[in-house]
Amino acid sequence: MPPGRILLPLLPLLTLLPLGPATPCSPQPNVTRFVCTEPTLSTFPSGLPPTTLAVSVEFTALAVLLPTALAGLPRLQELHLSSNRLATLPKALLRPVPTLRVLDLTNNLLADLPAGIFATTGHLQHLVLRGNQLQALQPAWFRHLPRLQWLDLAANALAEVPPAVFHPLRSLRSLDLSHNRLATLAPGALAGLRALEQLDLEGNRLGTLSPSAFAPAPALRLLFLQDNELRVLPAGIFIPLRHLRVLNLAHNQLQVLELPPRSPGPALDLDISGNPWVCQCPLLALLRRAAPQLTATRDTLCASPPRYRGQEVAAVSRAGDTGCEPKGDRQHPSDP
Repeated sequence: MPPGRILLPLLPLLTLLPLGPATPCSPQPNVTRFVCTEPTLSTFPSGLPPTTLAVSVEFTALAVLLPTALAGLPRLQELHLSSNRLATLPKALLRPVPTLRVLDLTNNLLADLPAGIFATTGHLQHLVLRGNQLQALQPAWFRHLPRLQWLDLAANALAEVPPAVFHPLRSLRSLDLSHNRLATLAPGALAGLRALEQLDLEGNRLGTLSPSAFAPAPALRLLFLQDNELRVLPAGIFIPLRHLRVLNLAHNQLQVLELPPRSPGPALDLDISGNPWVCQCPLLALLRRAAPQLTATRDTLCASPPRYRGQEVAAVSRAGDTGCEPKGDRQHPSDP
């Protein structure tokens, strides 16, 4: 019997079978949290109930958001859109959600943002833009965010921080600029951030800092400068930071050190490993006072003078130097 005659009776049955998989992550009525991590999802889910407080659409194929994607969600407080394929955002995206407090856009393809995208989100407290392709910061992004407390801009392609770009962020407590392309930090880059407690500049290309770089942020408690190209720190750069409790200077090109002023409270948690330290009298005297504060000593080695090369800085500072005066304010006569 010809093949056509075998298949012909089956055709009515095939029409009763589903043509493809059901729409992934269909919303449920009367829920307050919607979560979807379906890799095949390419369209933002519609029909979410107005009771929704949090939406997580992450690790999907979502590449486009319509301006009306969040319409009908007036109570939305959290929006998590990490690890998608978003390259642009519509300017009106956040207008329907004025109560939004958390926005996470980690690991997308965003190279820019509309100037007024945050104009109606004055309640926003956490903004995460980590792992995108942002090359420049726009002052217009931050003009309407007086309640923002956490700003994560890590792992982008930022080459500079314009002066006063963060000035409206008077409530900001944590700023992460790590793993960008910053070669310097302008004197006014942190202007207005008087509430800032944590600043992360790890993994940039910082070769120099202004003496007043941190002066606008006197409340800093945690400062991360590791894995940069710093060769020298300006005199007095840490003087305004009387609340500093953690200072990480590991893996730079520093040869000499100046510590922040001592203040009441816990001792400074200090990491100076991975620098080519010049173990002469001033540094040795300083480290004898700071030894209890060092958190990493195994990779904290002397690069010079020759008699100390390769030795642990902490061990050399404890042993002292017979060529140094008691106050440690003169270099060893034989030091180069």
